[in-house]
Amino acid sequence: MADTRLIQGRYRLLDLVGRGGMGEVWRARDESLGRQVAVKCLKPMGPQHDEAFTRVLRERFRREARVAAALQHRGVTVVHDFGESDGVLYLVMELLEGRNLSQLLEDNARHPLPVGDVVDIAEQVADALGYTHQQGIVHRDLKPANIMRLHDGTVKICDFGIARLGHDIGFTSRLTGTGVAMGTPHYMSPEQISGEEVDHRSDLYSLGCVLYEIATGVPPFDMDDAWSVIVGHRDTAPEPPRTHRAELPGFFEEVVLDLLAKAPGERPADAGDLRQRIVLGRTGGQPQDRTVLLGPPVPVGPSSGEAPRLPSWTRDMTTGHKAVGTSYPGTDALDRAAALTGPWTTGAGQDLTGGFPPAGPGRPAPSPGLLATLASRHSAGLNLGRLGHWEEAGEVHRAVAAEREHALGPDHPDTLVSRYEVAFTLSRTGRAADALREFGRVADGRERTLGPDHPETLAARQETAYVLGQLDRHFEAHQIYAAVLASRERSMGPDHPDTLRCRHNLAFNLSRLGRLEDSCRMAREVADARSRVLGTTHPDTLVTLYEVAYALGRLDRWTEALELYRDVARDRADVLGADHPDTLAARYEAGISLGRLGRSAEALELYRALVEDRTRLGGPEDPETLRARHGLGVNLGRLARWEEALAEAREVCSARERTLGPDHPDTLVSRREMAVGLGWLGRWADSLTEYRTVAGTRERILGAGHPDTLASRNDEALCLEQLGRGTEAVDLYRRVADLRRQGGTPPH
Repeated sequence: MADTRLIQGRYRLLDLVGRGGMGEVWRARDESLGRQVAVKCLKPMGPQHDEAFTRVLRERFRREARVAAALQHRGVTVVHDFGESDGVLYLVMELLEGRNLSQLLEDNARHPLPVGDVVDIAEQVADALGYTHQQGIVHRDLKPANIMRLHDGTVKICDFGIARLGHDIGFTSRLTGTGVAMGTPHYMSPEQISGEEVDHRSDLYSLGCVLYEIATGVPPFDMDDAWSVIVGHRDTAPEPPRTHRAELPGFFEEVVLDLLAKAPGERPADAGDLRQRIVLGRTGGQPQDRTVLLGPPVPVGPSSGEAPRLPSWTRDMTTGHKAVGTSYPGTDALDRAAALTGPWTTGAGQDLTGGFPPAGPGRPAPSPGLLATLASRHSAGLNLGRLGHWEEAGEVHRAVAAEREHALGPDHPDTLVSRYEVAFTLSRTGRAADALREFGRVADGRERTLGPDHPETLAARQETAYVLGQLDRHFEAHQIYAAVLASRERSMGPDHPDTLRCRHNLAFNLSRLGRLEDSCRMAREVADARSRVLGTTHPDTLVTLYEVAYALGRLDRWTEALELYRDVARDRADVLGADHPDTLAARYEAGISLGRLGRSAEALELYRALVEDRTRLGGPEDPETLRARHGLGVNLGRLARWEEALAEAREVCSARERTLGPDHPDTLVSRREMAVGLGWLGRWADSLTEYRTVAGTRERILGAGHPDTLASRNDEALCLEQLGRGTEAVDLYRRVADLRRQGGTPPH
């Protein structure tokens, strides 16, 4: 592969930037998109492996690569592509600019990192692990060399999927029959060393080892003999970090020692709890009762009375390498780089501003100190967004954007990156109109600077279309999506993931324009392409199949919709986990389909189970729990169990009023369901009161001619008929008809 310098006619290998136990990492140029990427080439298996083993390896590589490619989080390295070329398996990833934690310690003359940096790294890694663990992914090989800190302060975990692959085929957990050297034991959990099954809490132990080392300068068990390290992990309590470094905060020492608990059940329950404790400790808050943060115990070794046993594969194990204090004999600096986290560069002459000249005509060059400060503040804004503090994140990004505009110019890529983040925070805080203006400004600036077909220009245009959809301006959104799609197909090809994502959005928008047949056809085409490119169970493929099912339902093809929703729910459970929000959403839609097909008894059972799961995961008043309860109540009514249906509707409406507000669309839907139940029970006067409340609120918020308002007025008229008030009912029917004739219905 290295001789041709070109993989699959697309990725041109430029420089070898890292070599590790499983392969090499190259800086490469994506000839299709004109961007630089990192390409990891896995070592080919030797001739001692038969065809069956090689076939298993290939299949597991594809499976794990798809899992890695599905991870979408700022703290996880992005996987763009994967495949096989000339018998060598390869991954294409984002090219990172920064240093891994092992290199940062070496750069710091083997002294610990600053306390503020250590706490920030801990918080960011915990956030990323929380996300990946929710997807059912355990890293298995977390160590300083697999954690990267970029120049802007962002921390990324590398090698997800690859560590799992190594475990599955024998690289990391077993030596028998593989002949591959065992990795370092300095960061392995006791259960991992003992050959037991591991879960997410093994990653938490490894994180504790990493944090201990970057905070103190030494691993928790700093011995040169492999057996001593193993026994330390298994049997010995680590010295408290503050015995090495007194300035460390007390809360941080407590967190690290909890992470290093021998039994998994004595560690924090999950990375989300861990991050919360770090945030509370950093800000001076009080952690929750620690007893609720612990996960269920998992046996680590043999039963009491029997000496802990080490697995046979440790017999010939070497010490491996801790992050500092060791060198690799017979290798140069290039070979010392970690497999996925070497000193990655984007070419000589480029800097934190992305390689563009920092000053425009007549503008003095800003100082490197200012650029570094702005990059740090930009990173702080990203961190706030990652924590869900969108208002504060928006304030930070607005301030950085203003200073970058002054120092670098309005069309400088860094200024536009900040503007893009401003727009994103606006869309996340419900200010779609403001977000639309900001995205438009970014798109125009990128078009002037980078060109109309540049991927970043197209990304901003696509976000513009998305926000137009949020504003119910679907025709305008359609025009932009169509233009972006044509550009992506020209520059990237019809099967590129970004092209397919745009086509998916276009199909979604077509359904909102009422073009259901077109939407269904296009979504099927996208699903077929994604199945071919990404795999039949890739999350992106399943998202598009979900959209196909939605269109089928709108076309009253409920039997097909039900079958597809069930397939999506099953595959999401396998790939993402049974408790993943996307899995639960597909189950909810399957319930809708059952109800539409008149199979309300089945729908009722489905919703009962879904309510139980949603309550367990989000609590009784979580909006999704209430949505499932609403579906349960609707199907109780369809089974003519109106007293139960009315009681359910009342409780859901009351909870929605508390959590969402009395004017929220979901609250109004529940109030209407109360009115339906009251009517079926013959309580028409009470029903009329509820119908009028819903209609009045919708008219005030949406306008008199909005379809939802008109539907509510029709409900009100029907109720008047039942009460024998025919004249009032006729007048109301005429009023609704006049509004419809006047074209009062807004575009939708």
